[in-house]
Amino acid sequence: MSKMWGGRFEGGLDPYFEEFNRSTDFDCELAHFDLLVNAAWAAALGHAGVLEADEVERICAALETLREQWSEEGLLISDTTEDIHSFIEQQLTELVGDLARKLHTGRSRNDQVATDLRLYLFERVAMIMNEARDLIASLLEVAEQHSATPLPGYTHLQRAQPITVGHHALAYVEMFGRDLSRFTDLWERADYCPLGSAALAGTAFPIDRDALAESLEFTQGATRNSLDAVSDRDHVCEALFCCSMVMIHLSRLAEDYIFFASHEARFLEFSDLVATGSSLMPQKKNPDAMELIRGKTGRVAGSLQAILMTLKGLPLAYNKDLQEDKEGLFDGLQQTESCLIVAATAVRSTTWHEERCREACEHGYLNATDLADFCVRNGMPFRDAHEAVGAAVRRALELGVELHDMSDEELTSLFPALDLAVMRDALAVEGVLARRDVLGGTAPSRVAEECARWRAEVESWKV
Repeated sequence: MSKMWGGRFEGGLDPYFEEFNRSTDFDCELAHFDLLVNAAWAAALGHAGVLEADEVERICAALETLREQWSEEGLLISDTTEDIHSFIEQQLTELVGDLARKLHTGRSRNDQVATDLRLYLFERVAMIMNEARDLIASLLEVAEQHSATPLPGYTHLQRAQPITVGHHALAYVEMFGRDLSRFTDLWERADYCPLGSAALAGTAFPIDRDALAESLEFTQGATRNSLDAVSDRDHVCEALFCCSMVMIHLSRLAEDYIFFASHEARFLEFSDLVATGSSLMPQKKNPDAMELIRGKTGRVAGSLQAILMTLKGLPLAYNKDLQEDKEGLFDGLQQTESCLIVAATAVRSTTWHEERCREACEHGYLNATDLADFCVRNGMPFRDAHEAVGAAVRRALELGVELHDMSDEELTSLFPALDLAVMRDALAVEGVLARRDVLGGTAPSRVAEECARWRAEVESWKV
């Protein structure tokens, strides 16, 4: 087919460059959105007196025919077509003849693709947000079931203090909740319609751009500067940043679960739904689902870096560099959505070994801080208490026992002024957890409160 821009040129393109220049391999993702944009533009041209009413009707009917055809047969694009926009114009020409040549009046592929991309982004972001909510619901189920199940908490990957499985799950609920809010913020900033900005200076025809924006369901109206509108890719950067943060959180969750499932920890076991075996070692059960999530994180974050570097130093307005905005965005959105789905399956189907978790909390001196706090409550300055408990840990290490397993004689020699019976109660795992009864703490009662708060939030999503 002839090029949309071919009038000024005499010769053909170098075949290698022509292939290099093509974008239909990836911008075909925008095909159905381009149909919507074409229909809205046809109507706007009709209101502006550029097209007759019957011409608008014929164009819109032809666009609907294409939509139905693609839904039934798929999208078959010639390998010589430059981009999805020229392909659709070609298809329209076959259906309505020269009338199709009027449709591009007053607009450019610059504002056309900018509008397509925002509509595509909104749909994909909505899908990602739904999957994030599902993962939150899965984590919340874990938190509700295990609000009082002890679990070693770690700093520097060393056992630190007891927490609960529920508290751990709610930490990730908070992370993914923030991710949802970031996507919401992105949506609000991107919810302006670029169509009518033309190539860079704005359309020369009397288009009601606010009405056009409303017809495409942009809630914030039309963009306010045509130069910015056609060259703006902030929403692409923000979307990939939001996806990168989701993936970072997923990767941290994956790392925790991979460690928790190790033979050294044995706190949980993945179901057969999300684990695979070894082709050599029959005993292996590998956490491949979580490892793949962890591995794909760099891929999504890399797409963010790519678009940032593409935009760096670009002059106004449109430059062909911006063709590079799509592949990374499409892949980043797809990978993020897929990882959320897999993570929710993994979380929902995982079995927690409660006795093993509790047992682990009783080894590694996780109650040392509570012994220091007990000393403080009995009148000792904290720094003195810290030093005294440090000496007690050193002595326990020499004896090869835990603090709560030391003999009365040893404890009396270390803490002569303290009531040993009350001290031992203070060192029990249940007591250690219960004392963290502050907002945001790991006490089972606080975990249950947070579960109830998040349960109300999750239920509100179903309305």
